[in-house]
Amino acid sequence: MIVKEEFLTKLRRYFGLNLYEVKIWTALLSRGVSTAGELSDIANVPRSRSYDILESLEKKGFVIMKLGKPIKYIAVPPKEVVERVKKNMKSDADDKIKRLDGLKKTEVIQELNSLHTQGVELIEPSDLSGSLKGRHNLYNHLELTIRNAEKTVTIMTTTQGLMRKIEGLKPIFEQIKKRGVKIRIAAPITKEAEKAVKDLGSVAEVRHTEAKARFTIVDGKELIFMVMDDADVHPTYDIGIWINTPFFASALEDLFELAWKSLKKKVKA
Repeated sequence: MIVKEEFLTKLRRYFGLNLYEVKIWTALLSRGVSTAGELSDIANVPRSRSYDILESLEKKGFVIMKLGKPIKYIAVPPKEVVERVKKNMKSDADDKIKRLDGLKKTEVIQELNSLHTQGVELIEPSDLSGSLKGRHNLYNHLELTIRNAEKTVTIMTTTQGLMRKIEGLKPIFEQIKKRGVKIRIAAPITKEAEKAVKDLGSVAEVRHTEAKARFTIVDGKELIFMVMDDADVHPTYDIGIWINTPFFASALEDLFELAWKSLKKKVKA
C-alpha cells in the first residue's frame, strides 16, 4: 500500500494523530479487517509498536478489536470516525474551559494578577507597546483593549474591517455600552455593509467616510493601528502595532474628531 506523505500529513493535522497512527489506520482502512502483524508489514511500522498504536486508535474510536484468535482489528467507517473525533474534541475543550473557569476562583489567578500588577508598575507607559502579527492575534488584542474601555472607543476601518468587527466584537460593544462607553466608528459603508450597520445602531454610532485607514483608540490612551491594507494582505500576514501612549493617541483622536463632524450617517438605525 502506497500512501502519499502529503496525505498522511493532512490526516495528522485533521485527526490529531502521530505518524505511526496514521500509517496503521490507513493500512487498516485499505484492508477492512487485519492483524497487528499484517498492518505492521503493510504500513512499515515496527511490530513492537503496532499493538500499542492499535490500542491507542481503539481508545480514540478509530478501530474495533475483533473477538477471537488471532486478534484482528476492524476499521471504523471514516464518517463515523469524524463524528467521534468531533465529540471527543468538544468534550476535551469543555473540560479545559471548566478548569479555566474554576481557576478564576482560586489563589493561583490572584497571585498571577499580583505579579502582573507589580510588573506593570515598574514599566514606563511608553514601553507598553508591541507588534501584533496575524489577524487572529490582532483581534484578540483588540477585544482585550476594547473590553477594558472606560469612556470612549474610536474606530476607523475599511468596509471589510467593519464587517469583521460587527461580527466578532458586537457582544463586547454591547457590554461596554451598558457601562456608558461611547463608541464611534468611521468606515466606507457599502450596500453589503448596510444591514450589519443597522444591527450595530443601538450600541455604536457609525458614519460613512471615503478615507482608508485602520486604527482603534481606547480612552484617548491606547492605540492599535494596522500597517497594511486588508484588501491586499492575507489574514495571516496582517500586522498591527499596539501603543499605550496618551500623547499620540489623544492627538490622533483630536484629528478624528475634526473629521467626524463632517461625516454623516449613511444608514438609518
